Amino acid sequence: MTEPLRLSKRMSELGLCSRREADEWIARGWVRVDGKVVSELGTKILPTQRVTVERQAAAEQSKRVTILINKPMGYVSGQAEDGYKPAVALVKAESRWKEDTSPTQFHPTQLRSLVPAGRLDIDSVGLLVLTQDGRIAKHLIGETSSVDKEYLVRVQYMKPGKLPEADLKRLNHGLMLDGKKLLPAQVKWQNEDQLSFVLREGKKRQIRRMCDIVGLKVVGLKRVRIGRVKLGDLPVGEWRYLAEDEQF
Repeated sequence: MTEPLRLSKRMSELGLCSRREADEWIARGWVRVDGKVVSELGTKILPTQRVTVERQAAAEQSKRVTILINKPMGYVSGQAEDGYKPAVALVKAESRWKEDTSPTQFHPTQLRSLVPAGRLDIDSVGLLVLTQDGRIAKHLIGETSSVDKEYLVRVQYMKPGKLPEADLKRLNHGLMLDGKKLLPAQVKWQNEDQLSFVLREGKKRQIRRMCDIVGLKVVGLKRVRIGRVKLGDLPVGEWRYLAEDEQF
């Protein structure tokens, strides 16, 4: 027999919103189950029951922004820590990219609930996504996410000679971290001291740890693409809105 599950979890599974958004909408009376308004948090339903949301919820969701930053070194992705500033501190009117074509006007209220959809280490640079939209966050970092991310990695081989071809193959397929086998990656040389990494997962300091296993020292790491969205010409320390016709 199918087990009941929390309404907020079911709404997230259906791709309607994030769990946090679901709880907000339920509390506001914007959610119906089989046509009846449900406003009690923690309500459980069967997967076979029909869930719909009021137009106010869709309108609220359409106002939520997603911002792309070219994160400089020395900023953390999330909350401030150890005296370092969070990347969201870069989001202000004067640091918006002059060539951003989005008609969206910046307003400080857009900083509320603006969270990173994925991490980028303090000593790494490049494309970082901050979003108010729980659907985008789930798409990029949810357990079932298959969005790939591309990095340019400058390396130094710490052994005599050059990296053996067998070790390059290990980077592509065959390494383990924390006792678990990594998903296949796409790793290839861009030039004599720079590799391109395309990953479908994002374990903490994954690329640096992968390189360390085969004797490579990372001296520079830049994320240049997330799914179909590229960093492009966005200057370091500046940001732009995700365009309406852009999708990860």
